[in-house]
Amino acid sequence: MDFSTPKKRQTGEPILPMINVVFLLLIFFLLSSQIAPRAPFAITPPKLENGETLTPEAVLFMAADARLYFSGAEGRDALAAVVAQAPELEVLTLRADSEVPAREVAALISRLRDAGIKAVSLTGTGP
Repeated sequence: MDFSTPKKRQTGEPILPMINVVFLLLIFFLLSSQIAPRAPFAITPPKLENGETLTPEAVLFMAADARLYFSGAEGRDALAAVVAQAPELEVLTLRADSEVPAREVAALISRLRDAGIKAVSLTGTGP
């Protein structure tokens, strides 16, 4: 009978560190990748003749229950913010939910025109 200490079994390389590295690389590439499709060719954005930069697009959102949102303001404050910027706005984009009745959208566009908005571009959201 042999009562000596048995030899240790040789174990393979641990796989857990490799799984961790692969997981971290996956996260890195997901975060550093570009989600939006690239343009098929280089595009130079337009410049104004006097050298000024173009102002960012102003978007007024209208929810299904006719709530308004504009640049961090909601409700009547949103409408007041739009009216305050009216002289600077060339075009206001109105993104209305598809559930909003057309008469409410038309009434809002009429109020915006009366406030001095030169042009309103209507786009929809919803199903």
